[in-house]
Amino acid sequence: MTDMEIEITADLVRDLLREQHPDLAGLAVREVAGGWGNQMWRLGDELAVRMQRMDPTPELQLKERRWLPVLAPRLPLPVPAPVRFGEPSARFPKHWTVMTWVPGEPLDLGSISRGAHAADTLAGFLRALHVAAPADAPVARDRGAHPRECTDGFENFVQAVALEDDLTAGIRAVWDDAVAAAAWERPAVWVHGDLHPANVVVADGTLSGVVDFGDLFAGDPAWDLAAAWVLLPAGAAARFFDVYARADDAAIRRARGLAAMKCLFLMLMGQNGDRGLPGGKPHWGPVGRAALDRVLKGV
Repeated sequence: MTDMEIEITADLVRDLLREQHPDLAGLAVREVAGGWGNQMWRLGDELAVRMQRMDPTPELQLKERRWLPVLAPRLPLPVPAPVRFGEPSARFPKHWTVMTWVPGEPLDLGSISRGAHAADTLAGFLRALHVAAPADAPVARDRGAHPRECTDGFENFVQAVALEDDLTAGIRAVWDDAVAAAAWERPAVWVHGDLHPANVVVADGTLSGVVDFGDLFAGDPAWDLAAAWVLLPAGAAARFFDVYARADDAAIRRARGLAAMKCLFLMLMGQNGDRGLPGGKPHWGPVGRAALDRVLKGV
């Protein structure tokens, strides 16, 4: 059986706990829908088990193990914190981590009704996160670059997502403006790197937590500032940037272009879901299309 064929079940999770953390093995185990690189299982009421699944290396989990304990205490929203480490074994030859559970509903399955509160909350979270990173902080790989270095990826998304001509022209204009914007030249700051609707949770109509720090890196905060359009409802972006108060015109232009690219990614994942392709998520299509409207209108 190859790694791709390993079926992760509740029984497997319990067996691994019995082998490596027997004091936790009696807690209830429940599958959490979603996930691709990693699969999540609830463990009792306050914990979760993050199982390496499609990620080819343990790098992303090991990054979370190393840095989340450093970052979590300074962040104003709940984030998952590792509490136990699971190592590869004959039963499961990959890494797994027991983490604190962040309560709430993923935004891709929920909604934000308190836009101003969510804008303030997101701005406060990113102000706390976007501080100078240490010299040994992880470096970005497939993301983190200036938009001008991501044009091939942007073009691939444009070609893959069927858009009306006027939308294509609009999104290209936003992207070209981002490419023309000045680069980030200040010290690298901590960046979540993957703020999309499945990686934040909501409760009571507003943002209540942030999850999945596997893409954490030190670099340009514009990659996170794109969330002003990708996550927040229409009309909230301006308030977000007012409260964040650290983004100059160039950073906002870069962020808007990166938001446009992220919207295309969400729409492509939606199309893949509609076609029944592995990893596709049908409900992401409407989420990405609504976010694209906000990007194009700049609101």
